[in-house]
Amino acid sequence: MTTIAAAGTFALGNRAVHRMGYGAMQLAGAHAFGPPRDRAACVSVLRAAVAAGVDHIDTGDFYGPHLTNGIIREALQPYGDALTIVTKVGARRGNDGSWLPAQSPAELIAAVDDNRRNLGRDVIDVVNLRIMGGGPTGSLAVEGLIAARVEALAGLQAKGVIGHIGLSTVTATQVAEAQTIAPVVCVQNLYNIASRGDDALIDDLAAAGIAYVPYFPLGGFSPLQSTALAAVAARLGHRPQQVALAWLLARAPNILLIPGTSSLEHLRENLAAADIVLSDADRAELAV
Repeated sequence: MTTIAAAGTFALGNRAVHRMGYGAMQLAGAHAFGPPRDRAACVSVLRAAVAAGVDHIDTGDFYGPHLTNGIIREALQPYGDALTIVTKVGARRGNDGSWLPAQSPAELIAAVDDNRRNLGRDVIDVVNLRIMGGGPTGSLAVEGLIAARVEALAGLQAKGVIGHIGLSTVTATQVAEAQTIAPVVCVQNLYNIASRGDDALIDDLAAAGIAYVPYFPLGGFSPLQSTALAAVAARLGHRPQQVALAWLLARAPNILLIPGTSSLEHLRENLAAADIVLSDADRAELAV
């Protein structure tokens, strides 16, 4: 198994984490709903990731729901001091697997309690407030006020229940609003080599020392399709997915990656992207 030191580290609040992390969404069933096909394999993947140096795991109790965190607990408890676990609140799942907003302060507080219980942790290192507008990725089209929701998490932070606050599926204006209430340590939005709407936000966050965590770094439920990506990958002798991850690492120093998988083979491929060095010519070709 490869190690990931070559990608470096970045601050996530008061914790320095390797820039190559792991996202737990695929530990649940299809579309993050229902149980996995092979729970034992999921446990093995988590343990292998940590053995390879992964110290940043992204999860959410609405994966399953209430399943993924239990798998993490089974695989990794007792948790090492160096392991940073980040979870998300702001959504719930319907009986049919639909994604439903759960945005009231009471719902957010209850969701943090669910995450704590199912992870087996008294304190969650980082809790991301996901602004939901329908679907697993929320909606960036609505520029709504989020102060009351951030205040609910800030109250839990003051009580010592959560360590840091992050945001997900938000605009730059919403980030600025949240920052007037509590420090924001990370932003988690949709971003990959084919979806670059957050370019300006990434650069602004980098200047402020705030981490940016792109979800669906490999396209999510719809795998990336890029002629340039395929061409560069073929020339370098790597898989396109690996080059896509390497491009993200090269894009900005504050980008933290959380590619997910329930396969040991795919885990090895993802982590190996930390060793890929893209030339200026490679990056220029991919930027088209």
